[in-house]
Amino acid sequence: MSAPKEFPPEKVRIVVAEVMTLLKEKGESVCVAETVRTVLYLFDKGVTGWSKKIANRRLCVQAAGGIISASMLSTSGASKFYKGGLTLYTLESRIAFAGWTQDNISTYRGPTTDIVAGLASNVRPKLGATYCICESGTAGPTGGDTPNRTPGYVALAVATEKGVYKKELSTGLGGDREGNMIAFAAEALGLLRDVLKGDAKL
Repeated sequence: MSAPKEFPPEKVRIVVAEVMTLLKEKGESVCVAETVRTVLYLFDKGVTGWSKKIANRRLCVQAAGGIISASMLSTSGASKFYKGGLTLYTLESRIAFAGWTQDNISTYRGPTTDIVAGLASNVRPKLGATYCICESGTAGPTGGDTPNRTPGYVALAVATEKGVYKKELSTGLGGDREGNMIAFAAEALGLLRDVLKGDAKL
């Protein structure tokens, strides 16, 4: 049996420690909305509620998938600042917990900063946190034919009472799925750190 990999990965662990210290100093809290790959559905709302028809295409969303929350929970004292997290795996979960509507579904063309900003803004008050981190990206190894579906692309947001901080980037790691997932988590936590330090701009 091979030795288990270090967790959280060093790249993430360093940022988690900074974020945890800042949250404790400020007496503030955080929640998380992370995404993974999901099937695209088309929904029609009739008299009996939402009816589902599976479309013949898929969303290329393969992002941090729980790493951000798991990394925070691996640190001692997490209960003092961590309010909870959602791994938004399906469109049903996005409709139920993140405020997605028929318009979001019909116009979806891959992850964007506006999409993650909307998810974060909906989740934050529901979990009663000062901040909500949200990310959505394409971890690979496959992707799509637009920039935001290229492996390594990620859209990030941190929702606050004052507004939503947004950022998008490419990791440059190509189709390295595991490397991208770790990088997405580190970048998302890094954005929260910058917000906490006052270095991020709305």
